[in-house]
Amino acid sequence: MEVFIGRQPIFNAQEQVVAYELLYRNSEKNVFPMVDADTATVDVLINSFLSMGIDNVTNGKPSFVNFTENLLMDTTLDYINPSQVVIEVLEDVPITEELIQRIIELRKHGFRFALDDFIMNEEVLIYNDLFANVDYIKIDFLLTPILERMEIENKIKKQFPKIQLLAEKVETRKQYEVAKHSGYVLFQGYFFEQPQIIKSTEIPTNALQYFQIISILNDEEPNINLLAENIEREISLTYKLLQLINNSSKRSISKVRSIKQAILLLGLTELRKWIYLLAMREININKDDDVFIELMSASLFRAKVCEKIARLNYKENFSEYFLIGLFSLIDALLKRPMNDVLKYLPLSESIVETISGNDTEMQPYLQFSIALSKLEWARMNELAEGLNISKDCILPMYEEVKSWVADALIFD
Repeated sequence: MEVFIGRQPIFNAQEQVVAYELLYRNSEKNVFPMVDADTATVDVLINSFLSMGIDNVTNGKPSFVNFTENLLMDTTLDYINPSQVVIEVLEDVPITEELIQRIIELRKHGFRFALDDFIMNEEVLIYNDLFANVDYIKIDFLLTPILERMEIENKIKKQFPKIQLLAEKVETRKQYEVAKHSGYVLFQGYFFEQPQIIKSTEIPTNALQYFQIISILNDEEPNINLLAENIEREISLTYKLLQLINNSSKRSISKVRSIKQAILLLGLTELRKWIYLLAMREININKDDDVFIELMSASLFRAKVCEKIARLNYKENFSEYFLIGLFSLIDALLKRPMNDVLKYLPLSESIVETISGNDTEMQPYLQFSIALSKLEWARMNELAEGLNISKDCILPMYEEVKSWVADALIFD
């Protein structure tokens, strides 16, 4: 599946790119589709942080993202690195004491704030605490009347000099020069560059698998082992879960070594919320891409074989072996270089080294799983002895794992 995001650069007075605004897009057409604001923001966050990788999208620079009132009050921001996002408070968000307290709380965690399409009115001006906790004010240079613009500029520069003024929809050199002369320090608009459409490939998901996971999560006391087993069958979900942990403040110093560990780190409440979000978003994805299905099938086959051999050899960390197989084709699934994908996943060093093709203790397990998937008997026989695999067990293992993969890939 292809995923999209719009990206418009934000420049400083020296015409250098210092940040990007991220915009909702669902195709290569450079227009905003008709969709509600909550959905748009969630999609931007999922595509930029979980699917594409935020550093790939913004080249390591901050991203300005629109937030609705609902999402400002939600726990979604708990799983975003504050240094990577400037929260744009949309112009239709009611300014209340509750909102200001939420902004103050989020600023303590390192988030920065911008007031989008700012309009001067008495209702807003009474909230001095709001301006004391805002970093940027964005003013529409195309639609805001010049006298109103000057009133805003004078008030901000006089009473709140720490706030940086950002001129958006700057479309001519003259507007840029006027804005710079008026005290604006950041600039955005078609004069510099139209929004670019960034396209990436996402792993198609198994909607039935999502519903099975939701069913387990709805139990009064969810079975963590069963939950981990079901998540492991869904490559896309496993990838997103690890991305979520990697971006989360709850990430531990130690690397994630199993899906069960990732679930416990995230917590059932947050896992339930993100599963619901992703399930609703993925429900209409086209799952008829034969290449993807073949790659997913091969990944799951390798994963299960690696796990079975690890159990056979009494490895306590058999879940790590499963992850080796599962992510061994992630570069092909995402159509990105392996080293680029792996740096965004909080996997243990041994997993990364093995998947990267280095000589590790785990490497023969992956090599055997690949040989078994192709029924390369000479290679399998060569590896079997070192892995304590009886030759009589090889064909039954093949049939058992093929059946498991077929069950895992039953789409609705």
